[in-house]
Amino acid sequence: MGMVCRFERQVRDEKPDDNETQADCLRRLRQKHAVPVLDALKEWLDRMAPKIVPDTKLGDAISYTRNQWQYLTRYTEDGRMPIDNNLLERDIRVFATGRKSWLSCDTVDGAKASAVIYSLMLTCRACGVEPFAWLRHVFTELPQRPDGANINDLLPFNFAKSTAA
Repeated sequence: MGMVCRFERQVRDEKPDDNETQADCLRRLRQKHAVPVLDALKEWLDRMAPKIVPDTKLGDAISYTRNQWQYLTRYTEDGRMPIDNNLLERDIRVFATGRKSWLSCDTVDGAKASAVIYSLMLTCRACGVEPFAWLRHVFTELPQRPDGANINDLLPFNFAKSTAA
């Protein structure tokens, strides 16, 4: 799979042909370059499966890969799909590692506050906003607002628009 991942890195910045979206370009290049590698891997897996003892680590790995094949190769059909789920894994790691800490939240309000902060930080990341810069902006602007004022312009996705102008 190293060759396929190397290919993904190389084509990430590939320029689309005329009248082609970036996603269409990526799909076309995946079909041309990645699918033959994946097809060769599938052929090898199918040839090896009957020769390997099933209840071994290699047997389990071959069986699992063959059973998950449609999910493994789905990304080649849609250029908008990433080859892996690393971004999602990175985003949920915060919650997985914070589980024990949350047990010590003394109140429901404390737990809600933690959830709000996590949500805002992930929204910053999703919008391409540097969280520390956003927090500095919010903590500077918020005290200057009257109670009950509209603060929608302080949300991360609006901050990204205001800094671009």
